Amino acid sequence: MTFLQGLLPPAGPVRALAVSGFAGTVGHGVILTVGVLFFTRSVGLSADRVGLGMTAAAACGVVAGVLAGRASDAVGPRPTAVALTLVQGLAVACCPLVGDFTGFLVATGLVMGCHSASEAARGALIAAAVGAAERVRARAYLHAVTNAGLAVGTALGGVALHRDTRPVYAALLLVSGALLVFSGLACLRLPPAPRIGRPPGARPWDVLRDRRFALFTALNTVLVTNDSLITVVLPLWIARRTQAPLTTYSAILLLNTVVVVCFQVRAGRRVVDVPSGIRALRRSGALLALCCACFALAAGRTPWVAVAALMAGAVTHVIGELLYSVGSWALAFELAPEHAHGQYQGVFTMSIQLGGMVAPAAGTALIIGGGTSGWLAFAAVLLAAGLAAPAVARFR
Repeated sequence: MTFLQGLLPPAGPVRALAVSGFAGTVGHGVILTVGVLFFTRSVGLSADRVGLGMTAAAACGVVAGVLAGRASDAVGPRPTAVALTLVQGLAVACCPLVGDFTGFLVATGLVMGCHSASEAARGALIAAAVGAAERVRARAYLHAVTNAGLAVGTALGGVALHRDTRPVYAALLLVSGALLVFSGLACLRLPPAPRIGRPPGARPWDVLRDRRFALFTALNTVLVTNDSLITVVLPLWIARRTQAPLTTYSAILLLNTVVVVCFQVRAGRRVVDVPSGIRALRRSGALLALCCACFALAAGRTPWVAVAALMAGAVTHVIGELLYSVGSWALAFELAPEHAHGQYQGVFTMSIQLGGMVAPAAGTALIIGGGTSGWLAFAAVLLAAGLAAPAVARFR
């Protein structure tokens, strides 16, 4: 019972953010599951056009996150987060009205741009609503909750995939939009954040001159690719290069979701400052490199050996993912001055978006095309990024 109680966010701002985050990620999970198929199968757009539009929308997200962070510092993180989430919800709800490529570009640009921007604003909102010592722990609670929300949203999306009709797709997109609107309105339960004026000599875009934070975001861009390796590259690897049954991937996703929901908060208990965050990133890089080696071992093996190697890699990956998450949050919060959490969270979010844009193409080309050598190349890059993390503490 104590373990289960430890998974529940504490009453107050963190619980309000958790309610908002759960609703929003259920809606986002639906979009991830049904969005591409709705536009290709129901609207009739070609796969090439959808891919082009999604890439353009992702680019919008990179820019929007930085701008939203600056807006959070200027007008406050709560109104910024609420406005962006409401616009995203309305854009999703309007997707069933899309009938051509131009409408698709506008809709997906708004949805993905607002999603990235709202994530940056929510990071600043956490910094404003929670004391410095509790920020990583609060983010860990929210990450666990949002993983549960994505699982629920994906399950709902599975209903649409089974039916595969335009009315069902449209109904779920409307539900998704309504959930996102609720998510935005739920943030109004939080008290307004106090304004912190810029100290003398500070500039509106100090984050762009902060070389130590630039080094951290560069390392973060590399380490965050671990997510795309699991969600994009690994299923292709299992299907094309191993004799493991495809159901192995479902087991890996289930394992990942359960471990993150149950243990993300525990992983963040001792990560509260820059030194502990750096230690977490260093260990994360080593574990993520090891998981790549495990996945590589699955190629050319008998089915049972392949499954064993894949599951060993999955366990190693999720531990590395837990450490990466808490380490990156600690540095994103601790390296930022109190008056500029918005712009720092915006650049941090930008690094996540960049990693998410680069990893699928690079991973597919190197790993699916190159086989074992591709996994080992990714392992070397992730290990190098983890080992370079201590330089963040020394860099000025």
